[in-house]
Amino acid sequence: MTQTLSWRLRHIMAERGLFQTTDLVGPLREQGIGLSREQIFRLVTQPPQRLNIEVLAALCTVLECTPNDLLQLTVATAQAPIAKTGTDRSSAAITTDGVVRARVRRPTQAQ
Repeated sequence: MTQTLSWRLRHIMAERGLFQTTDLVGPLREQGIGLSREQIFRLVTQPPQRLNIEVLAALCTVLECTPNDLLQLTVATAQAPIAKTGTDRSSAAITTDGVVRARVRRPTQAQ
């Protein structure tokens, strides 16, 4: 089972009619969050590695959303690998644990 966390700030902004990162500077400042334009640009365009809880709360207030709207967790189940049929020895072998074993061949030397 694989989990993927998506940062949806840009999507939520677009739903609210905010298409520029600078559109958040004033509203966040009114909430007591003094981030620079560059910091807000990074916050919108890249998933944050760490997020201050006050910034998250201010974003939710400004965008009238919940943290669940901004962070979307997707759970995917792993699919079993599909075994190849036939006797093609040049193809890679798929093992039962999903590892693909490659064959490395040396180029033939011209004599």
